[in-house]
This record gives sequence, C-alpha cells and structure tokens, in this order.
Amino acid sequence: MAEEFDRRLKDWVGNVIAGVDVSLAPPVSQRTGRGVGLYLLELVQSPLPSTNKRPPLQLVLRYLITAWSDKPEDAHQMLVALMFAAMENKDFQVELEALPTTVWTAFAVPPRPSFILRVPLRQERPEPQTKLVREPLKVESSPIVGLHGLLLGPGDIPLSDCRIEIPALHISTSTDYKGRFYFPAVPASGNKQLVVKAKGFELPVVSKQNYPDSRTPLVIHFSPLEG
Repeated sequence: MAEEFDRRLKDWVGNVIAGVDVSLAPPVSQRTGRGVGLYLLELVQSPLPSTNKRPPLQLVLRYLITAWSDKPEDAHQMLVALMFAAMENKDFQVELEALPTTVWTAFAVPPRPSFILRVPLRQERPEPQTKLVREPLKVESSPIVGLHGLLLGPGDIPLSDCRIEIPALHISTSTDYKGRFYFPAVPASGNKQLVVKAKGFELPVVSKQNYPDSRTPLVIHFSPLEG
C-alpha cells in the first residue's frame, strides 16, 4: 500500500512540474540535473474514527519534500510550485515549520528549503462474522457518568498528546496540553479498564471508582517514561 502512495506522489509531482527526476532516497549534498525529493520521514498513527462499523486503520505518512537544480533559483521555484499545489489538494496537509537542524545533521547535509507533506493512509477492515443469537436477549440498563482524568509523567509533569483507551467500550481520546482527558459517557457501575499509550509504552489502569467531577480527576502516574 505504501508503494501505491509513493507512485501516486510521483505522478502528482509530474503533473505539477513536468520533466523532473523524482527520488524517494534521503537528501544528499550534491545532485546533478533537476529533480524533486520525496523522502518518507515518518509514519504517524491516526485516531480511529467513531463509527458503528469496524473502524479502518489510519496512518499519516510524513514526506520531506526537497528540490534540486543546477540553478538554485529553479529549485526554489519548483519547491514553491509544489507547496502551492499541495495546499490546493484536499487530501494533503502542509507543514511549513523549519526542519530541526539535528535532522539535517543526521542526513549529513546542510539545511535547505523544504516542507513536510502529510498524506493520509487508510486501510479498511472487513466486518467480523456475527454469530446468531439463540437465546432471548436480556437488556440490563446501567447509569452513565463522565470520567475525568489527569496523566502525569516523572516529576508530576503533565503529558500531552497521549492516547487513552477503554477497549471494552471501543472508545479512546487524547490528553490535552495539561495532561487532562475526558470520556463523556462510561458505565457508572463496575470497574473501568483503561489503557494508556505514550512514547511507545503502554500502561493498563483499572478504575474502581467514578470520577465525574473535573476538580477531582483520576490521576495516573506514568512511571515507565523514567527509563
């Protein structure tokens, strides 16, 4: 599937700028001729969409876009043309922040004009086969409450942009810049089993109580980050 997106991006570049070489390799110090670099810098997981069906798997592919030419002004014009074309494309997102110097150092090349192109990648999943119900359906109602939480790392520093899931309910959310998260509707009775995902680590958490008040949230200390 990634190969398909590489090909689509190459075709997109060819439609914007005709007759240029397109490379998927990392940036290098010297290139001859005239071309555009599409280096896959990172793959980022996207939150699952809210749906009644089995949600698709979603990623964001972050491409580093560069250009080269025997004439520097020509490379600049190509880069600007690609940037404007990407901004016009509803399927793309453009990041204009400068790439950190440490990244260019890792490539062993001097910093150069560039931008990041975010390309969404979606993979549909078939619905699991549903078994027939052979007994009368029993419906038990349960009161619903909100669940407020706070995620803290080492030194009680709030952790932002961390994923909080309740697998049994097929719901998830992310912490804000103060480490806070909120589920608007969870069963008031029974234990709430959460999974915290941050920096490549996972932490299971069981809440035996309800935390409907934001002033007294469920406080989770994520100590694995100390390593």
